Amino acid sequence: MERFVWRGREVALIDLSDTLENGTSAFEPNRHEISYVDHVRGKDLGAGLFSSVLGLSREETAKIFSRGYVWAVEEVRLSTHSGTHVDAPYHYGPEMHGGGRPRTIDEVPLRWCFGNGVLLDMTAKGREEGISQADVEAELERIGYELKPFDIVLIRTDASRRFKEPGYDRRHAGLRRCATVYLIERGVKTIGIDAWGLDRAFDVMAEEVLWGEAGVEFWESHFYGLENEYAQIEKLANLDRLPVAHGFTVMAFPYKIRGASAGWSRVVALVELEE
Repeated sequence: MERFVWRGREVALIDLSDTLENGTSAFEPNRHEISYVDHVRGKDLGAGLFSSVLGLSREETAKIFSRGYVWAVEEVRLSTHSGTHVDAPYHYGPEMHGGGRPRTIDEVPLRWCFGNGVLLDMTAKGREEGISQADVEAELERIGYELKPFDIVLIRTDASRRFKEPGYDRRHAGLRRCATVYLIERGVKTIGIDAWGLDRAFDVMAEEVLWGEAGVEFWESHFYGLENEYAQIEKLANLDRLPVAHGFTVMAFPYKIRGASAGWSRVVALVELEE
C-alpha cells in the first residue's frame, strides 16, 4: 500500500495484481517463461547491435560502453491470459447471440476499466457449489450497497493465497451463470476475481455436464458474455488488503493488442483514507 496526498486528500494505492515469475511456470496452466539479460550481458548484445546496425568497430563500441555494462532486458514468452489480465468478450466465442463479432481487447471501452469498486466476500463458498445470485444479493445487503452502472465488482475467494502452489487453478469458488447475469443486468461491465477463472473450476463443471446435471453448461459465466458483453479480470491478488467493501476506485486498463482475446493489466485500487 502506498499512501500520499492527492487533490488535497490522503489516499492509498493498493496493488491488486499478481507478480509473473518463473517460479510458477512449471505448473501454470497458461505457461510462461522469462529470460533475464543482466547489464553486463547487455553490453555484449549492445556491442553486436552497434556493430551490425551502425558499423562501429569493436574498439569504438568498447569506448562507448566504457562503464563495462549498459542495459538490462528481459524476454518473455507467455499467453495473453498469463498473470493478472482482462478478458475481452471475444475470448468467450466467435459470434454474439443474434450475430456480430464480440469485442476484442483493443476494442473494450476504457469506461469499462475504470469505475467504483465493490468488494464481495465469498471466502465461505465451496468450489463445488460456487457463487449464486442469492449469495451476491445477500452480500450486497450485508455491506449495504446497491449496484450502479459501470461498477467494477471484485469477487474475493482468497484463492490468490495459493497462486504459488500446483493445482491452484482448481481450488476456487467461481460464479454460476445466475450470479453473472444478476451483475451484468444491473449495469456492471467488468467483474474481477482473485482466482484462475471466473467460472467454477474446470473439473467441477466438466463432471456436472458429463453426469447430466440439469441446467448446467460448461463455462456458463463466460458464455453469458456472448449474450450480453462484459469483461472479466482474472487472477487478482490482495483483495484482503482492501479496507472497505465500497467507496474506492478500480483501474484495470489492459494492454492494447490488436484482435486479441485478453490483455495483461496492472490492476490498482485507489482508496480515500479517513481524516
